[in-house]
Amino acid sequence: MPTPAILGIPFDAKSSFLRGAAQAPPLIREAMISDAANLWTETGVDLGAEDAYVDSGDLDLSETNAFGEIETAVEQLLEEGMRPVCLGGDHSITYPIVRAFSRKYPQLTIVHFDAHPDLYDEFEGDKLSHACPFARIMEGGLASRLIQLGLRTLNGHQREQAARFKVEQYEMERLPRADVLNLQGPVYISFDMDVLDPAFAPGISHREPGGMTVREATHFLHAITGQIMGADIVEYNPVRDVDQMTAVVGSKILKEIMGKIILST
Repeated sequence: MPTPAILGIPFDAKSSFLRGAAQAPPLIREAMISDAANLWTETGVDLGAEDAYVDSGDLDLSETNAFGEIETAVEQLLEEGMRPVCLGGDHSITYPIVRAFSRKYPQLTIVHFDAHPDLYDEFEGDKLSHACPFARIMEGGLASRLIQLGLRTLNGHQREQAARFKVEQYEMERLPRADVLNLQGPVYISFDMDVLDPAFAPGISHREPGGMTVREATHFLHAITGQIMGADIVEYNPVRDVDQMTAVVGSKILKEIMGKIILST
């Protein structure tokens, strides 16, 4: 049975608007194990069962080589046979994570939930900004397929980038049937919390109205097939949260992703 491994990545140095996402990993964990709920998922998996998952703690990142340290830590978990689920942190962390995954899974499909496509060639002079990870991933050939769901901020440049990299994009006003996620082979999920409407997840730096409900997001997560090898949950900013609502929603997403990983062959 596949074993998900939670890895906290407290990094938000590439955030373009507000810092604070580095504080998220322990709060998502705390919400997940709270006595307010149980550890069963809607997929029927009991995460409270012995050895259901591993918690690998939070990385202690340096200021000078954070991306290298993230990549090395993820690669080590993969070598140990784990399926990493990384808690960010801002979305820039997805680039070093996928660098590690691509060496083991060269035909990787990424399913990306986000209000933003994060395909800028550079943002405010920074090619490693949290607005750029999927440009770096696709230009580096680190994934064979990128599917983006929930978008609602596309501009001209990012549409050009999507065409350049043959990205499959689905904006909120034209969400597809869930069978678009009937996939084969290795799959990686990148879940940006701002794919959700701010009514459900106010604790995000870039609030973009008109997003998914929690039910819509879990519907799509449950529809993903193929071998789910890992995931990240990013851009929860506790500084902006209201009564820890977003931490609870983040823990819900975490549980459902781990349930899917455990059921994934």
